[in-house]
Amino acid sequence: MESFTANGVPLERWKVGAATYETCLTRGARLLRWDLDIPGGRRQILHWPAEGSLDLDKIGHVRGGNPILFPFMGRNYCDGEKFAWRASDGVKRPMPQHGFARDTEFKIVEHSAKHAVVELVPNAHTQACYPFHYRFRIRFDFLELFLRITFELTNEDHQNIPWCAGHHFYFTLPWHAGLQRRDYRVKIPSKKQWRHAADGKLVPFADFKGTTEINFDNPALSDCIFTNLKASTVQFGPKSGEEDITVKVGEEAIPGPWATIVTWTSDPEAAFYCIEPWMGPPNSPEHKNGLHFVEPGKSDTFVTEVSLM
Repeated sequence: MESFTANGVPLERWKVGAATYETCLTRGARLLRWDLDIPGGRRQILHWPAEGSLDLDKIGHVRGGNPILFPFMGRNYCDGEKFAWRASDGVKRPMPQHGFARDTEFKIVEHSAKHAVVELVPNAHTQACYPFHYRFRIRFDFLELFLRITFELTNEDHQNIPWCAGHHFYFTLPWHAGLQRRDYRVKIPSKKQWRHAADGKLVPFADFKGTTEINFDNPALSDCIFTNLKASTVQFGPKSGEEDITVKVGEEAIPGPWATIVTWTSDPEAAFYCIEPWMGPPNSPEHKNGLHFVEPGKSDTFVTEVSLM
C-alpha cells in the first residue's frame, strides 16, 4: 500500500499487475478509483469526477467510486416521515439516505500489498441514528481483475442488531470510444422488480417481467429494484458479449429472495451507471423484507465480488 495526500486528505494506492486502486479509507472507507492499464491507454472501471470537482471534505455525496451504504440503504421511513426509522424499542430515530457510513471516520486496522481492513469509528451522530454497541469492519481484497469486499458486523450489545447494507458502485459507462449506452446491456436474473414509492412502500414494476437482458439506454432501468434473483451474478457490458463485468451478490449460488440489485444513473448523459448489490430492498426496517439481525456475541457478513474475467 502506498500512502499519499490530495487536497490535504490522506489517500491510499494499490498497484496489482495492470490494475491501480485508489482509496480514501479513513473518510467513509471510499474506494475512489479502479483503473486498468490496457494496450494503448488506461480503462477506468469505476467513475470518479475530474480533479477540479473533487471535494474530499464532502466525500459522502461525491458521485463516484463506491460509497458504503450502512447500516441501511436508500430512503427509510417511519410513520410516513422520511429519513427516519424505528427500532425494537419503539423509538423513532433519524437515518440519513443510504445510512451514515459514507460520511463517517474509519480507522485502518491492517493492510498489505493486496488487502486492507478498516473499522468504523462511532460518534455522537452515528449513536443517535443507530444506538447499539457493535463493530463494523470492511475488508478489501485487491487483485488485478478481481475485487472482493467483505462487510462484517459484530454484535457487542445485549440485544439483536438489525442491518441491511450494500454498495453503490459507479461503473464507467460507456467505456469504449465511439460507443453509447445503447451499445451496452445488463443481464439480471431477477423474477421480481419494484419501484420505491414516495411513501416508502415497494410497488411492483412489470416492465421487465420475463426479461433478463436490458439495454442501458432503456429509461425504465434507472431506479429499478431487482429481487428474487435466480443466480447470484449480474453481468453487463457491450452487446458483443466481450469485456463483461460480473457482480456477485453474497456467497451463495442462489441468494435469498430479498437479496437486491438496484440500477441507477443521474441522467441520460452521465458518464456512469450504478449497479448496486444490496442485502435487501430500501426501507427494510419498516417493511422487514431483507432485514437481517445479528444476535449478541455473534457476527454476520455480506460479501460482494466484482470480476473483469
